[in-house]
Amino acid sequence: MLVARKLARLQWARLRARQQQAINTSTRVGAGSGGLSSFNHGDVAIVDAADIIIIKWVNLHFISSAAKKNFFQPGWTLVGAGLKSKTDFRRPLASLIPNHITHVSDKVKSFDPANSSITTASGRNLSYETLVVATGLQINWDGIQGLSKALLDSSSGVSSIYSYDTCDKVWSDIESLRSGNAIFTQPAGVIKCAGAPQKIMWMARDRFRKSGRLDNIKVDFYTGMPTMFSVKKYSDALDALRVERGVGGYFQHNLTSIDTSNHTATFKKGDGSELKVDYTTLHVTPPMGPLDFIKGSPIADAAGWVSVDQATLQHTKPEYTNVFALGDCSSLPTSKTAAAITAQAPVLTENLFTYMTSGKVGPAKYDGYTSCPLLTGYGELMLAEFKYGLEPKESFPYLNQAKSNRFFYHLKKDVFPAAYWNFMVKGTWFGASGPIRPTFK
Repeated sequence: MLVARKLARLQWARLRARQQQAINTSTRVGAGSGGLSSFNHGDVAIVDAADIIIIKWVNLHFISSAAKKNFFQPGWTLVGAGLKSKTDFRRPLASLIPNHITHVSDKVKSFDPANSSITTASGRNLSYETLVVATGLQINWDGIQGLSKALLDSSSGVSSIYSYDTCDKVWSDIESLRSGNAIFTQPAGVIKCAGAPQKIMWMARDRFRKSGRLDNIKVDFYTGMPTMFSVKKYSDALDALRVERGVGGYFQHNLTSIDTSNHTATFKKGDGSELKVDYTTLHVTPPMGPLDFIKGSPIADAAGWVSVDQATLQHTKPEYTNVFALGDCSSLPTSKTAAAITAQAPVLTENLFTYMTSGKVGPAKYDGYTSCPLLTGYGELMLAEFKYGLEPKESFPYLNQAKSNRFFYHLKKDVFPAAYWNFMVKGTWFGASGPIRPTFK
């Protein structure tokens, strides 16, 4: 802890020296993990689905939506597995914002990058010299017919770890199930933490086993994807585990609707046909996508993500070189995880400061690093780490990271939550290198 603080002070001194050369109005949209992490890396600025941080290097302002809390979302799987209380994974947003920043509530309505400004819901026009977008993505709860209603019904048997409001219902449904069909789903397309849909499945199955209920419960995984995981090394290991443990695997099956009165789920198969399945308990991962206020904006690509260079995180349009983005809202072709943000933030900060002082980005390059700590049961976890091209980039080459172990489990359960609150949101956690800030040449 002491070493990390000393490193943070050294990094701050280095960045502060550069700030003296960069008197600049830098705006950031986003006060989630991406926004807070990159913000605190160099006291710069941010823009969230509705959170804006505007910074002048003398007069610092933070503008956010009505949201008052920051959440460690990877912890919601632990809540669903009965390991933690959901209140362990939230903090007052105000407690994470440096004291020298003025906090104002508002929402982002639109971007005008041609004039380097954004418009808020209240009608304010905010000018910037540099802009960082870190809004996260949008969860489309209404993308599955009947889902929103089912989540509000305590007797529906339907739950999801993808919301603070519903993650504790997952554990309630797991504990109350005595027999029947336990179905876990994953949609086709981009979602945050693509391993989470099966993490909770493995934890539920292990709970059924440990409590003597597994012989009476059939566990099945229905996924819109063609394989268990995007990276072959880990996918092969997970599929072997699925077969060994007797878990049904239904690939290219996309959940489209839920009928709670009859406890049936309807899936669209890869060939376009439909399949109705009876469930007793159903864990749903909803479809996700870019936020509405970014889709169709000048800074978005055709798919609706903020279009940035995959190495520098600077906007791809030459006329918008003062715009940067990171995290789930960006077009970066890698898995959307908190681990990815920890690797992206120091690259963005380095390039942003260099741009502010020279008009060009620096030498920092992001290689697509991301990580998915795949819980496979109580006391065991498979640590997937990879980069662009779905190529493994592992922190423990002397271990087989495609094989679950207890050490990896405690990283997920104990180390990563503490690292998030004590280091990541303060800008002093740098992906696989931990508290040691990477250098770029």
